[in-house]
Amino acid sequence: MKRRRYIYLCLTIPAILLIILFIAVPLFNAISLSFLKWNGYSQNRKWIGFENYMQAFSDRLFWRTLINTLIYGFGSCLLQNLGGLFVAIFLNNKFRGRNGVRVVVYMPIMISAFIMGQILYYFFQYDGGVFNEILKLFGLPAVYWMEKGWTAVSLITLVNSWQYIGLCMIIYLAGLQNIPNMYREAARLDGANKIYEFAHVTLPLLIPAITTAVVTNLIGGFKMFDVIVAMSGGGPSKQSMSLSYYISTLYFTDERAGYSSAIGVILFAVIIIITLPVNAWLRKKEVEY
Repeated sequence: MKRRRYIYLCLTIPAILLIILFIAVPLFNAISLSFLKWNGYSQNRKWIGFENYMQAFSDRLFWRTLINTLIYGFGSCLLQNLGGLFVAIFLNNKFRGRNGVRVVVYMPIMISAFIMGQILYYFFQYDGGVFNEILKLFGLPAVYWMEKGWTAVSLITLVNSWQYIGLCMIIYLAGLQNIPNMYREAARLDGANKIYEFAHVTLPLLIPAITTAVVTNLIGGFKMFDVIVAMSGGGPSKQSMSLSYYISTLYFTDERAGYSSAIGVILFAVIIIITLPVNAWLRKKEVEY
């Protein structure tokens, strides 16, 4: 028994050290910097307590970026999970070319989010953009796709969702293939149709996969940064920035490292406050089989 505990301890120590090094230490450092007034470069650091946090809650741009972050998180999560589940159900059936379709759907994940944003930028740009050139072919006027903040946020959410649908597809395919066929067969013998079978048999047994996909996509959406940089640069007029982008701007452009750290701590708190209850609620819905 002691030997087994020793083996477990030896196996977990490297993971614990990595968590401390790459998560605990940076988080502690960010929290400590959030109480300072510092430009990020000089040796002059001034303790100002909770002033950075008080300033954040009176900052209109912070509230705008917070709303955008919530839209990116929940919007991407919804679209990615619905799209990924639909594709997974379709690809769970046997047909010729199924593996090829899986590769095509999954392929966008293999491309950097920044590169993907750059590629799609040339589709949506006003002068010479692919979509505007198509509109011109039909005699229609060009559209400034990124003219307003809400359109920029919507397009960025769509692009991010499209890129990561393949990730949800893989998770849901694994969940679907892990469900024993005897449950579906029993439902069919009882006269259940396809819709009833999915709603009352497949979906409840798919909750573990849903939990993984939802929590993963929520966290990824809340941290969105690369696609925004590539597609809009936070514009127009900073109306499409996320909290991650705002943190970067505050630190590297405005040289307000203390305030940037405070926003980072708030973002971390937002992620924890939202994802932990969602994860706990979904875990309660899981059924054993």
